[in-house]
Amino acid sequence: MALKTAAEYIESIRKLGLDVYLLGEKIGNWVDHPIVRPSLNSVAMTYTLAQENEELAATRSMLTGEKVNRFNSLFQSPADLVSKIKMQRELGRRTGSCFQRCVGMDAMNAVFSTTFELDQRHNTKYHGRFQDFVRYAQAHDLVVQGAMTDVKGDRGLAPREQPDPDMFLHVVERNQDGIVIRGAKASQTGTVNSHEILVMPTLRLRPGDEDYAVCCALPTDAEGVHLIYGRQPSDTRKLERGSIDIGNAGFGGHETLTVFENVFVPWDRVFMCGEVDFSSMLVERFASYHRQSYGGCKSGVADVLIGATAMMAEYNGVAGASHVKDKIAEMVHLCETIYSGGLACSHEGERTLAGNYQPNILLANVCKLNVTRLPYEICRLAEDIAGGLLVTVPSEADLHHPTIGKFVEKYLRGAGTASAETRMRMINLVQCLTMGVAAPSFRTESMHGAGSPMAQKIMIMRQTDMEQKKAQARKLAGIDRPEP
Repeated sequence: MALKTAAEYIESIRKLGLDVYLLGEKIGNWVDHPIVRPSLNSVAMTYTLAQENEELAATRSMLTGEKVNRFNSLFQSPADLVSKIKMQRELGRRTGSCFQRCVGMDAMNAVFSTTFELDQRHNTKYHGRFQDFVRYAQAHDLVVQGAMTDVKGDRGLAPREQPDPDMFLHVVERNQDGIVIRGAKASQTGTVNSHEILVMPTLRLRPGDEDYAVCCALPTDAEGVHLIYGRQPSDTRKLERGSIDIGNAGFGGHETLTVFENVFVPWDRVFMCGEVDFSSMLVERFASYHRQSYGGCKSGVADVLIGATAMMAEYNGVAGASHVKDKIAEMVHLCETIYSGGLACSHEGERTLAGNYQPNILLANVCKLNVTRLPYEICRLAEDIAGGLLVTVPSEADLHHPTIGKFVEKYLRGAGTASAETRMRMINLVQCLTMGVAAPSFRTESMHGAGSPMAQKIMIMRQTDMEQKKAQARKLAGIDRPEP
């Protein structure tokens, strides 16, 4: 079983018949579109890494024993979970962006263990179907996009109570061949660069919500699937000539509003259909895997921002200042704190009844709660050190202008041998990561991806044995004493 090369992956995406809309227009060649292509390059890097470092980015399939990309693997030990975090950090460093495959990997592991337990209780056959799907994804080294986040409509109402039932993806028809689904999933990472979509429910469901308790897989180019490409800050800079103003011209991420307009799914691709009692298990397990992931990818992107900030300090001639060194040390401390959370929940991973491993749920939520805060402080310190030119720098067109270019070159030169172009490139990289086209991956995604902060706090309290803590306190205080 061969691992795809980056070139083979790109060619496989080119063959898809996706229905993609970007800036109000239907896009025929999305692979080479200047706004989309950097995000495709980031996914391609996951294939390159597996070719260059199989120990880190490849493993043996739990189902077949064959070599597979780690992004399509089922975790077989805490060591596998640790390798996942290390792989994600390396890819964050290489791309400085979201590389988009974590959500599929996390979804596959959550669905694998959930369907096993669902079958045990309800005597269904979902788990065998899902194993077949995993084997298929592994055999063809596919990118699987995990689709959980519904648009939700009125968030104060349950799915069954919505004035428009399509605000949560749901089953609208069942027949002997399969099901038909309708709805939309919002903020979906990397859909345009994926081969398959793995649909999951988005929250705990109750009796009456059976039509919304659906988990299934379908090709991204299935009939009725429409992909509306999301905006990012400064995204149209990618349409301009040159590469300086973009900051990170080679790599990027993307999200879509993914619309399912009466999409047919055959029964062999359906892994939950009406079992509301297992919706919360699937949501919580996926969330734990994905909250673990943030310890790897965000620390990797933070590495890039720390390096860019340190270079700006050198270009500005302040690298030796004690307050600058202190701020950069704090950035490193915050980055390693994020990474430590990812490693901790991995080392404490636990075996599921299905045989794969999941991270410690409490520590995975602690990891993600840190990520809702620490990248913002890392960005603040980067902006502090980079200086006000971060938001006032002239354009690449100005630098190369026959009349005013000499002024830009003269007055934006940095300390030592730092040319104006060198300084502009680095300051635009800082801008890209903190407020530009890559900011969604490092800032807002850090806040809302895999659930907003309150979701982590709810899970932290749910996983905490508070009575044991109180009992220990009473014992040490001399309030609870053993019976004579």
